Amino acid sequence: MSAVIGFDVGRVERWMAESTRVEPPCTWRRLEGGHSNLTYELTDSAGREFVIRRPPEGDLLPKAHDMWREFRVIDALHPAGVPVAEPIGFCDDRDVCDRHFYVMGKVGGEALYTAEQTAPRLDERARAAVGESFVGVLAHLHSIVPADVGLDDLGRHEGYVARQLRTWYGSWTASAEAAEYDDDRVHALHERLTAQIPEQGPARVVHGDYGVHNVMVDDTGTVVAVLDWEIGTLGDPLADFAYALNAWVEPGDGPSAATAPTALPGFSSRADLVRYYADRTGADLSDLGYYRSFNSFKTACIIHGVYARYKLGMKSTEGVDMDLLFSRILASVELSESHLAG
Repeated sequence: MSAVIGFDVGRVERWMAESTRVEPPCTWRRLEGGHSNLTYELTDSAGREFVIRRPPEGDLLPKAHDMWREFRVIDALHPAGVPVAEPIGFCDDRDVCDRHFYVMGKVGGEALYTAEQTAPRLDERARAAVGESFVGVLAHLHSIVPADVGLDDLGRHEGYVARQLRTWYGSWTASAEAAEYDDDRVHALHERLTAQIPEQGPARVVHGDYGVHNVMVDDTGTVVAVLDWEIGTLGDPLADFAYALNAWVEPGDGPSAATAPTALPGFSSRADLVRYYADRTGADLSDLGYYRSFNSFKTACIIHGVYARYKLGMKSTEGVDMDLLFSRILASVELSESHLAG
């Protein structure tokens, strides 16, 4: 076993033996991904597999890498029939670890990252099943009344889109000087999007980053688990669905289609996803163009902030195609305009 970073194995395994059904000693194997959180696969002495997850080392932003939020959400949603990993235990004892962490059951399947990785694993029948399962899981999540699962205080119930617009427009304006780029279209879009916010229905749990990169899919094309809930909150379910729709790449979507798994033959189209969601939820989707525009606007602001941090030297640009990153800002602005016009 290679060196374990971020955990005192002896202390953590003693805690697991006393507080969970994990039976140490365990074999630890580092898992990549997970938004830089330190994540390990554990195999205990009974041969059962688990996953342990904690924030990265070093200084963190106040609300970043919230493991308690993640654990709380999966603990609430697991018995409600949402496919999430089984919650095993949460620890916030600094005598055990310098950061809070949690343990969950290991789930099967694989996330879909690239066409190259997906093509040999899923045949066309399985690919055709992914879209309906993907939307079905999201529709089920959005059907749950937060109070019924103990998540009524996960976030504010009102004003989700307005708050998001303020946050990400603030990010854009704060990053413009460092990025050496501003865009009048972003300011105009902010005004229009703010003026045209649709009336929000009852708040629901929203994932915030729901895409095929954050779901585990088995060989039949069924979503068996949704991962990475650290930005989950209460909000507008149509904003959550539109985010997933924007992230679902189709053939002909430009350079991204060459590597995107959902652009492979057999996958559902975005129009299919819209039909699935309407059929499962009965939601009025007449404002879907607005929500897609809002999400593209948000994406432009997020990438712009990342671009600014690179320009400031806060992150190494080694191996980073800055021209491509900049082009993604422009493409997101253009998509926001086109969705709002449509």
